[in-house]
Amino acid sequence: MTTSETTPPHVPPRVVVGVDGSAASLRALQWALDYASATQSGIDVVAAWESPTALAWSGPPPSDFNSDMSAEQMLDRLIERKRADHPDLSIDGRVVQGDPANVLESVSRGAALLVVAQRGRGELVGLLLGSVSGHCVTHAHCPVLVFRDDHFRTPTGHSS
Repeated sequence: MTTSETTPPHVPPRVVVGVDGSAASLRALQWALDYASATQSGIDVVAAWESPTALAWSGPPPSDFNSDMSAEQMLDRLIERKRADHPDLSIDGRVVQGDPANVLESVSRGAALLVVAQRGRGELVGLLLGSVSGHCVTHAHCPVLVFRDDHFRTPTGHSS
């Protein structure tokens, strides 16, 4: 059978991981990198931030506050190190201004997996205040892995 349609080129699966510079998010990123290596996926590292006024900050932000630049600097350094450690992976990063839960929900469209860290504030606090991981689990457009820092294991099952 002959067809005039062309087959689109193979696009590798994409893993999205949210980072905020915390130790838990950096370990979740490492898990995601190991997973991406094992599955031959690309990685999108996303750092989302909100201005202090959006977080009920009382007063103007400090004069030296520049969340966008701080997040970009953090992400640039992180991506540079991870690309050196994982030259076989396609690692991209982006900084997005907005509520982290909503940003990660949006960037999960088309992803094979979204990885977020659980910060361990406790179930009651999470229920009362909401959480990024809880929002992602219920609203993301792809499967979500909530990385629990107290049970860190690589995708191959090794403790780290």
